[in-house]
Amino acid sequence: MNPNHFSILSLPQSMLHNLNNLGYETMTPVQAQSLPPILQNEDVIAQAKTGSGKTAAFGIGLLTKLDVKKNKLQSLVLCPTRELADQVVKEIRRLARFTPNIKIMTLCGGMSYRKQVESMRHEPHVIVGTPGRILKHLDKNSLSLEALDTLVIDEAHRMLDMGFIEEINKVIYYAPANRQTLLFSATFPDEIMELSATIQEDAINIQTIDDELPNPITEYFYEVDPDAKLSTLIKLFAHHRPENVIVFCKAKLRSQEIAEDLNRKSIEALAIHGNLEQYERTDVLMQFANRSCSVLIATDVAARGLDIKELEMVINYDMPHDQSTYTHRIGRTGRAGKEGIAITLYSGYEADEYRNDIRLFEAVDSLSVNKRFTFKSPNVTLVIEGGKKNKVRPGDILGALTGDAGIAGKYVGKIDIYDHQSYVAIERSMIDEAYSQLKKGKIKGRKFSVWILK
Repeated sequence: MNPNHFSILSLPQSMLHNLNNLGYETMTPVQAQSLPPILQNEDVIAQAKTGSGKTAAFGIGLLTKLDVKKNKLQSLVLCPTRELADQVVKEIRRLARFTPNIKIMTLCGGMSYRKQVESMRHEPHVIVGTPGRILKHLDKNSLSLEALDTLVIDEAHRMLDMGFIEEINKVIYYAPANRQTLLFSATFPDEIMELSATIQEDAINIQTIDDELPNPITEYFYEVDPDAKLSTLIKLFAHHRPENVIVFCKAKLRSQEIAEDLNRKSIEALAIHGNLEQYERTDVLMQFANRSCSVLIATDVAARGLDIKELEMVINYDMPHDQSTYTHRIGRTGRAGKEGIAITLYSGYEADEYRNDIRLFEAVDSLSVNKRFTFKSPNVTLVIEGGKKNKVRPGDILGALTGDAGIAGKYVGKIDIYDHQSYVAIERSMIDEAYSQLKKGKIKGRKFSVWILK
C-alpha cells in the first residue's frame, strides 16, 4: 500500500470514498505530516504555501470531528481576504459531500452584515471568514464561539502583513480555552512563532521545507568602468527583471543621487540613508515592503534592521568593505523558499578575494537588454489620515474598499496601521479608483483625509 495514501488514516469510509471521487489519492507532504496529529486533536503549526494542499489537510481534520446533530458552530477558519475565504469554503464544501446536512458559510467584510445575521439564525457548523467581520459579529453578540472545537488560522504570514494579529487575538478571547488550534503560514518569522506560543498548546511544528538549509544564491561579478556603473545597473534590471531589488552603495549622498538618476531613466527608485527624518524612512520602507517601489538604494548603516521577505536580488553597486559585509548584504536574498541573485560591480583588482568556483565572473556585454526598458512597481500606496488612535483597523479599510467602493480584494495589498496614519497598497491599475472612492467615502462611518504617497 502507498504509505502516503489517505486510506492509511483513520477516516470514515464515506470520506475516503469522496476523496477518491475527488481525485485525492496520494497525500501531499504537508497533508502526510499534519493530518495524523490533526486527527489526534493536537495543535499544529505548519509551514505551507498556497497550492500545498493545506486546505484539504485542515478541512479533512475539522470535518472528521464534526457532529452534524449538534446545531452549533464547531469550526472557525480565519482567512486574510474575502477571495481566499471563498476558495477555502468551496474546497471544504467539496470535502463535505460525504456527509449530508453540514452547514458551511462565509462571514467577510464587503457583504451585508444584516443578511449575515439572518443567515445565522440556523447556526452553521463551519464558518470561514475574515478577522474584522468575525470580530464585529462577536462584539455584537450575533455569533458565539462557546461550542468551538477547532480554530484554523490560514495564511498567517499574510495576516501579519495586513496587520490582523491584534484582531486575531481579540477573536481568540471569545473562544473556549479547550479547543484545537491549527496555524498555517508560508513563513515562520518571530511574530508568527510568538502568536503560536500565545494561542496554541504544545503545538506540533511541521515544516515541509527545511529552513535550516539556506536557499541557493547565484553570485555574479561584473567588471565595470566607474563611469559606466549606472548604465550597467539599468542593463542588469532589464536582463534579470527582478520584482524587487536592494542596491547597496557607500555614501548617503551617493544613494540619493543614484535614486534620482534612475528615476530620470524611468526606473522607479527610492533611497534610504542616514539623512532621512524618521517619517521619511517609514514612508520609504513602507513603499518598498508593500511593492509600491521595487528598487531601494541603501547604505549599509541605513539598511540595518531592514527585513524584506522574498527579496529577489541584491546588487553591490559599490564593493563592500570586507567579506562579512558582503555576506550580510547578499544574505538578504534567497529566503522564503526562493532562490536569490547577488550581483557585484567591481573595477580593477577589487574582486580578487571573491574569486572561487561558485561565483560567476561575467562580461557586461553578455547582458541581453531591451533599450526601452522601464521599471515600475506593481502597487501604489494610499495614506489615510487615521490610525489606531482613531480605532481604525485593517478590516475597516479593507471593508471600505471592497464594500462601498466595490474594489475586489485581490487589488488590495499590505495594510499597515500606525497611531495616526494607515498605509494601504493598491494595485497600480486601480489606484485612481481606490483614491477617488476613499476620498468621497467613509471608513467606520467617518471621513478621513486620503492621499497618494509618491
